[in-house]
Amino acid sequence: MAPLTAEDRCLIKCLRLEKGFNAFQMMREFPSRKWKKRTLNDLIRKIDETGSGNRASCSGRPRSARTHENIQMVEELVCSQEGQPGTSKSPREIARETGVSHTSVRRIIKKDLNLKTFRRREVQLLSNIDKKKRLSACRRLKVRMTPDKVAQTWFSDEKLFTVQTPTNTQNDRIYAAVSRKRDVPPERLLKGRKHFSQSVMVSVAVSKHGKTSLVFVDRGAKVNSSYYCDYVLCGNGLLRDIRRLSGNHFIFQQDGAPAHRSKQTVGFLTANVPEFLEPENWPPNSPDLNPVDYSIWGALQQLVYRQKIRNLDHLKEVLASCWEQIGQELIDKAIDQWLDRISLVIRAKGGHIEQCLN
Repeated sequence: MAPLTAEDRCLIKCLRLEKGFNAFQMMREFPSRKWKKRTLNDLIRKIDETGSGNRASCSGRPRSARTHENIQMVEELVCSQEGQPGTSKSPREIARETGVSHTSVRRIIKKDLNLKTFRRREVQLLSNIDKKKRLSACRRLKVRMTPDKVAQTWFSDEKLFTVQTPTNTQNDRIYAAVSRKRDVPPERLLKGRKHFSQSVMVSVAVSKHGKTSLVFVDRGAKVNSSYYCDYVLCGNGLLRDIRRLSGNHFIFQQDGAPAHRSKQTVGFLTANVPEFLEPENWPPNSPDLNPVDYSIWGALQQLVYRQKIRNLDHLKEVLASCWEQIGQELIDKAIDQWLDRISLVIRAKGGHIEQCLN
């Protein structure tokens, strides 16, 4: 129950002193207040003894841990030192170092310092040269790629999927009705991990016109320029479905992988597709600018690993089945973000944009 308000206390005092009401009578007279009998009896006893229903200014538990000194100490440790990112300490580290309890440290951070917590995100490392290239490429793309052209663009990418389910240890938790970790059965708490899990590489392309079928890279194949052009793009590869869905009016996008930017691949694309984004015009180290990378792969991975994968053949079956569940609405939403992300990179002078995204 919420504490009694000042209005409640004043009303209860009047009912007691002027009418002599007991707790039961007060509850019956004002049922909408939802007073508790024990709370009323405690206050009535105080009114009878002191004639007042107000709380004493010094009532309540004294602040023993959240002192000015401790607040200042926690503030110095929880925030990174100026010019030294990553030097901050976690609440548990602060508790161990200062002797202040973990709970008190968290209260100081939240209530006294008014700090919010944000989960750190892994991003592609960007050198100063990368940033300059990203900025230049994005400026060119901003001029070249009108909304109509973006709607004609097929964004492609490759990803490795493993038989073993990838886990996020931060969220991989169990609940058990025990007081100590050692009392949890090992089969519940421990999870085996193989040193080398079987895997398969998958290639796809998506656009406002639809999506290609999955292209599985042959096990053990070296994805060089020849393999990429002959098997990933041609034959039963990406270009077959792209032409089926878009005819001969499309723009092809790929990232800066070595097999993609080689002279052989560039020559092949020049001769076989109506238009493509040349390697020098695609920003380097930029998974944040490929709709497949920043949206589609994550959605597919969530679907795939909802079940336990038995082996490599089963993984391929599940991938194909789950790929069918990826809807055009999700693809359109991802592509609609693309020009905005290009603008954000320009605004960030080629730097990271993840902190600007929801």
